[in-house]
Amino acid sequence: MNTFTDRFRTTLIVCGVLVAAVGGSIKLMKVQVVDKNIYTKEAPYTYTVDQTIFATRGEIEDVTGTPIVANKLGFNVTIEKASFPSDNQKGNEVILRLAEFLLSEGYTYNDSLPVTTDAPFEYSDATENEISRLKSTIRVNVYATAENCIDKLIDDYDISEEYTPRQQRIIAGIRYEMIMRDFSLSNVFTLCKDVSKDSVSKIKEMSLELPGVEIAEDAIRTNPVVDVIPHEIGTIGPIYAEEYDELRAQGYILSDYVGKSGIEKGMESYLRGKNGTREITVANSTVISSEITEPAVPGNTIRLTINNNFQRELQKTLEDFIKFVNEDPERDEEKALSESGAIVVLDAKNNDVLGLATAPTYTLDDYIENYSEVLNREGTPLLNRATDGLYRPGSTFKTVTATAGLNEGFITPYSTFYCGTAYNFYDITVYCTGYHQNIAVSEAVRVSCNIFFYELSRLLGIDNIIKYANLYGLGTHLGLESGDSEGQIAGPQTAEKLGVTWYSGELLQAAIGQSETRVTPLQMAVQASTIANRGVRYQPHLVDSIYDYLGNLVDDVEPVVAETILTNYDYVYSSIIEGMIGASHNTPDGEFSLNNLGYDVAIKTGTPQTTSSKDTDTTVIGFAPADDPVIAFAAIIENGENSKYLVRKIIDLYNKYYGNTIS
Repeated sequence: MNTFTDRFRTTLIVCGVLVAAVGGSIKLMKVQVVDKNIYTKEAPYTYTVDQTIFATRGEIEDVTGTPIVANKLGFNVTIEKASFPSDNQKGNEVILRLAEFLLSEGYTYNDSLPVTTDAPFEYSDATENEISRLKSTIRVNVYATAENCIDKLIDDYDISEEYTPRQQRIIAGIRYEMIMRDFSLSNVFTLCKDVSKDSVSKIKEMSLELPGVEIAEDAIRTNPVVDVIPHEIGTIGPIYAEEYDELRAQGYILSDYVGKSGIEKGMESYLRGKNGTREITVANSTVISSEITEPAVPGNTIRLTINNNFQRELQKTLEDFIKFVNEDPERDEEKALSESGAIVVLDAKNNDVLGLATAPTYTLDDYIENYSEVLNREGTPLLNRATDGLYRPGSTFKTVTATAGLNEGFITPYSTFYCGTAYNFYDITVYCTGYHQNIAVSEAVRVSCNIFFYELSRLLGIDNIIKYANLYGLGTHLGLESGDSEGQIAGPQTAEKLGVTWYSGELLQAAIGQSETRVTPLQMAVQASTIANRGVRYQPHLVDSIYDYLGNLVDDVEPVVAETILTNYDYVYSSIIEGMIGASHNTPDGEFSLNNLGYDVAIKTGTPQTTSSKDTDTTVIGFAPADDPVIAFAAIIENGENSKYLVRKIIDLYNKYYGNTIS
């Protein structure tokens, strides 16, 4: 009896424990599975992330303070990781909906995928680097076709087959751009910049359909002046993978924009500003707080040495002169038409750049909106002939050879060489365009006697010619903030570099600015100002001053002496300038005359050969007034004549905008 009672009691206890265990398990299952969301909300997963606040880029203005590149308040369409769907297919729906809306409103958006927009997909007109970057980024082999790349993106991001090929390409392109822009919690992805208020309203109306899509107020880069020195102003653009390692060390993040060319690149450290930081707190994929912990500091304003109006008229002067050359009734019909040229004007006191004209050219808005069209225009307008065009200088170079001969003591102002039209040098015979008989250096500069400089080069040797060319800045980088080409001076080393033979007779041609010598118009203008300053060469510069975003002066750019040609005799420059003044008197009466200004002008012209004796350029260098120079200049007209006719126009234009200071 007692045994039965004990067993019954034990059974009841076991059953009670089992019932309690089952009940507890059911309760635990309810907590873990059924009520998971409730308990998660009660105990949220919270974390913080630092998000970059991009600094407003500094502006660029002309010497009068007129904006060339400015900022305006605008609206950007962005995507934020914190609230963007983590499910690929849902994210794709958002991307496609947003992209199709932007396209319907007439906008373009960021898409650097180098694949055509329609099937069958092919690589677009992109560089090898861009295509290699794509293959590396999405991890396909080097032989992958454009179709292979699209298929890989479709697979990686679950892009539905129900979409049309065009829609798949839209999604794939934006997904690729998000990779390239390092789309993450700390990096907001900007899909489209500068949308209208009307479009902003429509996007906000669709906000429930577009999770993660935001509208951000931003300083939008604008170009109030598009036709003034576009090559020198330059452009900005996104950071690419191959640039990032170097730029990351300077504090950039992958979604930054950076100067790509011109002043935008050369003055990047001043223009970029300093990015700030916003601390964002996220709970269960929802932003619950946002606080600026470090404000962004806007970039500095760069004030240039250029006067917009002077530059604009200088450009027109160049273009009009090219037309004048082509319409000259006395022009040789066998000679190719002139289509290109350049003019450089410097302040002779310090090499402030006053004007840089190059033809043909383009406008900044054309470059930004229609780059491919500009790239394919006739005449290579993307080449900045003023700073990067490389030309034989012709007889303007004779001033360099004269400097070497006088300063090294091989000649004096009274030394003469005989010019009988023909000159024999070893086994070759070369000629002069005149018959000058016994002629000294000043007269040789004035009439541009080849034989005088042939004989002088024989005494000097090529090393002395190269030495003085480099002292003048020829064949060297001059350090212009927007960049400039180095060029080259003829000599054995240059010949070896080019893979050509250096013959003994090349010495004679080098002495008169021919052979393999190639210089830029900017270098030629610096050569002229160095003569004007009796051997002191200033570094040319485009930046006049720098201001912070409050308008306070940060830096007033001072002239920099790049080189001084120490003269051994006090007659070196007076002899050369005397010849250059004489050359200026050989201008016709009328609009081109340099004889009725009330002061002397110093010039030296050249007619360098290009491809044949028929195809020759025309060059001129000089400064004015000759006795107290204020401006120095250089010009080249490809396949042209009489560049010296430009000098009076340059002087008159200078007087118009700088108060007749040289009249």
